Amino acid sequence: MLKPELGIYIHIPFCKQKCMYCDFVSFPNQEEKQAQYIEKVLQEINQEKEILLKYQITTIYIGGGTPSVIDSKYITDILNTIKKVANLENLENIEVTIEVNPGTVTEEKLLSYKNSGINRLSIGLQTTNDRLLKTIGRIHKYQDFLNTYKTARKLGFNNINTDLMIGLPTQNLKDVKKSLEEIIMLKPEHISVYSLILEENTPMERLVDQGKLKLPSDEAERRQYHYVKNILELNGYIHYEISNFAFPTKQSKHNCNCWEQKEYIGFGVSAHSYISKKRYSNTNNLNQYLEKNLNEIKTINEIQNQESQEKEYMLLGLRKLDGVQITKFKEKFGKNPIYIFRNEIKKLVEQGLLEIDLDNILLTSKGLDLANLVWEEFI
Repeated sequence: MLKPELGIYIHIPFCKQKCMYCDFVSFPNQEEKQAQYIEKVLQEINQEKEILLKYQITTIYIGGGTPSVIDSKYITDILNTIKKVANLENLENIEVTIEVNPGTVTEEKLLSYKNSGINRLSIGLQTTNDRLLKTIGRIHKYQDFLNTYKTARKLGFNNINTDLMIGLPTQNLKDVKKSLEEIIMLKPEHISVYSLILEENTPMERLVDQGKLKLPSDEAERRQYHYVKNILELNGYIHYEISNFAFPTKQSKHNCNCWEQKEYIGFGVSAHSYISKKRYSNTNNLNQYLEKNLNEIKTINEIQNQESQEKEYMLLGLRKLDGVQITKFKEKFGKNPIYIFRNEIKKLVEQGLLEIDLDNILLTSKGLDLANLVWEEFI
């Protein structure tokens, strides 16, 4: 009998400097806690041995924070512990991703990552415009990104994601065009394009509220988004999720599995897990994570019944450009989603936000711009 698939997420909460827009659980200037933190993560992995042996591990994602800010030996320790606890000979058939930021990664670190089994890099760039990078609080310049990217290629990394952002303060379509042109020339296998969200209690929110920074209008931001979509598709990238583009076969397996409601387990502060229809998370307080018993740091957020699982499946699936496959829904739940959600689907189709194309329920072009209205129907 085949084991069910499982993804693993490891949260590294440390960073060199907090970006102006960031509301992730991350902590700058906490070098003295890093060794203790990694030791606690390793304990957590060991505690979940029964789960790790029960599943077929298909993806490992190391995110943050800035994972590349810590010593690479810690990353090696984490991956070696996963292999030992899960009884894995190697990581060859597993997608293993690490997020890195220019200015925190060296050739030695990249080589260490490769030797430890990492086969996919996600490089945080955001924009090729140095002025904009400074405005949003990034610690690097575009040249630093280029150095990181070229070194990674030299070392044999052949699956690289680059993060870009649109809707940044003072950013115009010309800026976006230039960033796209420069990145497309490098041909990364995957490009994630995120619209800036002004999160509460961030330095950027305060500056915008004070009138010291001005964001593009909603209409200008949407023009940037559609320009990015068109240009990337013309250059061979498949638009497979609202914010994600990839060359064929290079879609992020880890994220795709999450959008298909497959199970995953998270380790580290603020990490989330989804196992056996149960969603739970670790504390987002670093000191509590370090000091409390492992069983005391976890909170159950939801135990799903079938109805909530069906709604979530729709919500997650409608993030993808090919939407929810009707036959897959039937296989999983034994029901037809068009019947279960007939009122929601009818309303959204009439509003021009959804369409049904053969075996798929998917967002229309208008639905892409108003996806939040679609998802609200399935909350």
